[in-house]
Amino acid sequence: MLQSRDVAVVCLWTLSRAFCLAWAPDLIVNPKKSELGSLHYALNNSDHCQRRLIVSSLKLWSVSVEDVLGQLPVDPVKENYVRKVKESIFSHVYPTPFSSETRLVAFSEDVLEGLLDLDSSVAHSSDFLQFVSGSKTISGFVPLAHRYGGHQFGVWAGQLGDGRAHLIATYVNRFGERWELQLKGSGKTPYSRNGDGRAVLRSSVREFLCSEAMYYLGIPTSRAASLVLSSDAVWRDQFYNGNVKKERGAVVLRVAKSWFRIGSLEMLSNSGEYSLLKKLVDFIIKEHFPSINTSDPHRVLAFFSTVVSQTADLIARWMSVGFAHGVCNTDNFSLLSITIDYGPFGFMEKYDADYIPNTSDDEGRYRIGNQANVGMYNLNKLLLALNPLLDDRQKQLASAVLAGFPNLYYSRFTELFRSKLGLLGDNEDDLALIASLLNLMEDTGADFTMSFRQLSEITLEQLARLSIPQDFWALHEINQHKDFSAWSSAYLQRLQRNPEDTDADRRQRMMRTNPRYVLRNWMAESAVLKAERNDFSEVRLLQRVLRQPFRRQKMAEVSGYSQKSPEWANRLKVSCSS
Repeated sequence: MLQSRDVAVVCLWTLSRAFCLAWAPDLIVNPKKSELGSLHYALNNSDHCQRRLIVSSLKLWSVSVEDVLGQLPVDPVKENYVRKVKESIFSHVYPTPFSSETRLVAFSEDVLEGLLDLDSSVAHSSDFLQFVSGSKTISGFVPLAHRYGGHQFGVWAGQLGDGRAHLIATYVNRFGERWELQLKGSGKTPYSRNGDGRAVLRSSVREFLCSEAMYYLGIPTSRAASLVLSSDAVWRDQFYNGNVKKERGAVVLRVAKSWFRIGSLEMLSNSGEYSLLKKLVDFIIKEHFPSINTSDPHRVLAFFSTVVSQTADLIARWMSVGFAHGVCNTDNFSLLSITIDYGPFGFMEKYDADYIPNTSDDEGRYRIGNQANVGMYNLNKLLLALNPLLDDRQKQLASAVLAGFPNLYYSRFTELFRSKLGLLGDNEDDLALIASLLNLMEDTGADFTMSFRQLSEITLEQLARLSIPQDFWALHEINQHKDFSAWSSAYLQRLQRNPEDTDADRRQRMMRTNPRYVLRNWMAESAVLKAERNDFSEVRLLQRVLRQPFRRQKMAEVSGYSQKSPEWANRLKVSCSS
């Protein structure tokens, strides 16, 4: 097991089916020539189709009518009431439409056009609004809610499942990629327990913005296609202090290649449904791990090994941008190792390995410096779930794979932070150089994001003379440390070992690695406060800015997105309530 803080200097680092016009016959019948005129064709050599198309009418868009999920058992009970479900992966359940008028307040053009083959003009249609708000479904697909369990804050919680989410479609795009479309906040399901099945505006804005921001930072993540607001009243005790307030309901259309998570397998294993467990694991391997031979007797071991490696990579990537998920329960950890279920997340500002984004996390279990530990804990729960499918020798090998997680994580972490410092090649002193800088940042409380960014922008001549430009406020903070001069000298000496490298090349390379803008809590809160007054201008501004986080942008600078957080941001709190 990783040790969370026994070495203070290390700080944070402990821390194919082609798309070929398979229209659903009950959705489109004899489209008119004018409708056909809305199809845009372009040559595409990446799949077996002669052409690709972008559709500018939802009436000409169809989901996968022979979806692979049909291979998995569905709960035979059709009624929508809370219950324990057995021997099933899904339940059929339709979204519950809002009773008030709905409004599309944001959408991702990149998701619509790049993943779903929909021209962005579709977003302005009433058909699209009805689809993404849950009031209308696409013919040929019956919505599903997924049954899963999970360990929450270290305790087995039993059956959880999609308590407010509906899988409303699967789609195979022009590149042969299969995407699952899920509404979040779309009403009750058999897994809602005591919940109302809704999500509120504040959390929906945060999820919409952050999932897209993470994608452009290069972090594996689910995507957000749209954000819809209603006037339906949703009552929430935001900080669990007895202060229940009326908020407005909202729904986000989320897109991912799969929503299966560690808790998906835990649910079956803990229920003794071993035959179904094997069926689901084989299904996931076949559909999402093509490098694994489905007839290999060691395929489950290979699957586990891949998930261990990819999870180490994901958490190291989180750390490289200062991202803390906030609720790293096993039901929030994807088997495809993508970031899912954005709740009380946060991007660390002042450097602190004990940064906790979630005010509901009283014990600091999910503090940023403990995410790697929690990742290993979750993988151990995955191994326990898979044990019924492994023989004794495979169990031993799987345990050895899990024991190798710390080395995988540290190796990837070092690689990423070496890149953040613009270092080329591998030197045995690099770890000490990285750790020393993080120690300086912790001692001075320097801003994580801007410290690395300003190191990317400063010239080596300025750094050698410690002549730091006035507007490099984060580096000014670190420069107050008595050991910064010595660190700078060691850093400059290490950079001299970069073969045939110039200072201009270093700066360009580092600026492509270290973002200038991340979704700081105060930025998200500012957008939420305006959205609650029906002003979505900052939601859209942040959406534009965060699409290019590595590039200096005039409006972002005017808005202060690369400056010190305002004083009022110190009072911000984010909880699990959404």
